[in-house]
Amino acid sequence: MKENYNIKGMSCAACVARIEKAVSKVDGVDMVSVNLLTNSMTVEGSPDPKAVMEAVTLAGYGISKRLDSEDQSSIQTETKPMVIRFILSLIVLVPLMYLSMIKMATDITSGTIEMILSLVIMVINRKFFVNGFKGVIHGSPNMDTLVALGASAAWIFSIVSLYITHDHHGLYFESAGTILTLITLGKTLEAYSKGRTTDAIKGLLKLTPKTATVIRDGKELTINSDEIAVGELFIVKPGESIPADGEVIKGGSCVDESAMTGESLPSDKAPGCTVSAGTINQTGWLECKATRTGANTTISQMVRLVSETASGKAPISRIADKVSGVFVPVVIALAVITTLVWCICGAAFGQALLRGVAVLVISCPCALGLATPVAIMTGSGRSARAGILFKKAQALEMAGKVRTVVLDKTGTVTSGKPVVTMVNPSEGNSEEELLSAALSIEKQSSHPLAKAITEYCISKGARSFEIDNFETILGKGVRGISDGMCIKGGNAFFIGTSELNNSASACSEKGQTPLFFSKGDNILGMISVADTIKEDSIEAVQRLKGMGMNVVMLTGDNKRTAESIAKLSGIDTVHAEVLPEQKAEIVWKLQKKGAVAMVGDGINDALALTVADVGIAIGAGTDIAIDAADVVLSGSSLLDVSRAIAISRKTLKNIKENLFWAFFYNVTMIPLAAGAFYPFTGWTLSPMIAAGAMSLSSFCVVMNALRLNLLKIK
Repeated sequence: MKENYNIKGMSCAACVARIEKAVSKVDGVDMVSVNLLTNSMTVEGSPDPKAVMEAVTLAGYGISKRLDSEDQSSIQTETKPMVIRFILSLIVLVPLMYLSMIKMATDITSGTIEMILSLVIMVINRKFFVNGFKGVIHGSPNMDTLVALGASAAWIFSIVSLYITHDHHGLYFESAGTILTLITLGKTLEAYSKGRTTDAIKGLLKLTPKTATVIRDGKELTINSDEIAVGELFIVKPGESIPADGEVIKGGSCVDESAMTGESLPSDKAPGCTVSAGTINQTGWLECKATRTGANTTISQMVRLVSETASGKAPISRIADKVSGVFVPVVIALAVITTLVWCICGAAFGQALLRGVAVLVISCPCALGLATPVAIMTGSGRSARAGILFKKAQALEMAGKVRTVVLDKTGTVTSGKPVVTMVNPSEGNSEEELLSAALSIEKQSSHPLAKAITEYCISKGARSFEIDNFETILGKGVRGISDGMCIKGGNAFFIGTSELNNSASACSEKGQTPLFFSKGDNILGMISVADTIKEDSIEAVQRLKGMGMNVVMLTGDNKRTAESIAKLSGIDTVHAEVLPEQKAEIVWKLQKKGAVAMVGDGINDALALTVADVGIAIGAGTDIAIDAADVVLSGSSLLDVSRAIAISRKTLKNIKENLFWAFFYNVTMIPLAAGAFYPFTGWTLSPMIAAGAMSLSSFCVVMNALRLNLLKIK
């Protein structure tokens, strides 16, 4: 069982580590994942919810259960309050800096004015102190603790200098005020940029209209879209968004489905076609019957999948998680050691304290905590806009590591819908006679090949005649009586002919199925039917090969047909006539050579999708296949497989860049702030510059992740 919670009071990766450690000790918890970006926690297992909430509370954080109806994509960035805090702090900081720069603090009066101004800034930004010292009390120091300690140390030392030692030139009130103001600026920029990472989800949420026009008792009524009932009729006029998933009953139009599939071209809709909530009716009038409403619509499921992906953790984040758990205590210890070393080396205590304060404020656990989730959120959001849905963060990472792509044939490489590929009347017979007989006998059958022939004959204007005593001969064909003559359709053996053998063999070599038709003793001719390759399958296979992928086809179809389709699409390796469990076994063997992605759409692919490192379901496939997969391609295009892998690779690269920056920043800047380079270069760093650097570090990480929004997927 999985439960979701909202967490309040987190400020950095150290908070994440603390909460996960506390909750993991609760009985019944199998897995816990806390997300700094979404301020959320996911718990799997069968723990007592009260015990989970108590563990978080004892760790020093607020918690509430997330309701199913709650918008899971919302991120409380508190941008507006942060902006107000920064503006007020800046207004007070200007006179404080003025007093400091013109050296007016030469007596106790002017020094007291500086103290009061800095105290006002501290009150405005009291949240740093409340959260920071609360973390110390609960044994979980965090980023706010570092900021609070740094500002407090500078402020208290200045008070001692002003009122006890009377060293009016050793005041650092402006340092305390500047530290808080600059870090507030950084948190404001961070909050704004974090909010930008959910633009894709917010855009999806806005697609579904708030109201809908339904038909009740023969009258048109306007109601809230979430009040539509399954089976109810609703009307969509040109320019309106479709309020629920449904089936077109009357009318016709072009519908913009780009939000669902990523395809820019509109889709034609006629009676019998399906429509999805959030898509836009462009030209005509539609009357539809609701099939899925509210949280069950495709668009709602897309939002849920993206939100769950963002709330999850990619395996690559484990390194940062381990470091974050000890980061803050280590930094505090380094700050104390720095101060003591400078004192031992003969520096004045005030100068030594500044070095320690600089170490505290320049350290940035936020960057470590945000490095992975912001990239996961942005990458999954970008892919969702292209109709590619990653169901969990692990899949988003693993897809980039895939080396072998296994493709099912029917419905994946091919359209899954047989069509007539050739009509060949025998000598002395016309095409019209052949199509008329074929339509008359095949329209009685429910076989997929019969349906393809029937549709083709009707499209050609063929006329049918009455058939009596219709009969299906399993594995051979169909027959019936018309005007005392036997009408047959089926394979060559059933019809009893050797005519057109050369044409039939040529069709079979191409993976097509030749069907013969006769009227009495007269062989009318042959109609060839095949499951054709999708328009983009050849290009998709070429792209996968170009990305260094080993492409393999698995199918339960006969070997000749499978090899023909593979040859046409450019696939080198084929495994035909395999059962579902054999598909899974082949995938397992391929995994010994590297990560494997399985692409399928049918029930018989479900087991292989589960076994593969990444299971990719074609969106038009069965619910079982979609449930078993890690990635869902709502557009049903095989090209989206290469796009999904490309997005994963870019996201994984972005995460690595973020982690490198976060580690590089802390590894280089902390020694610089401590003055480790001073004996060789004379470099030192004031706490104010350190605060500015710290403020920009996490902002840079988030902005780097936002670059994923610029990916050209199509």
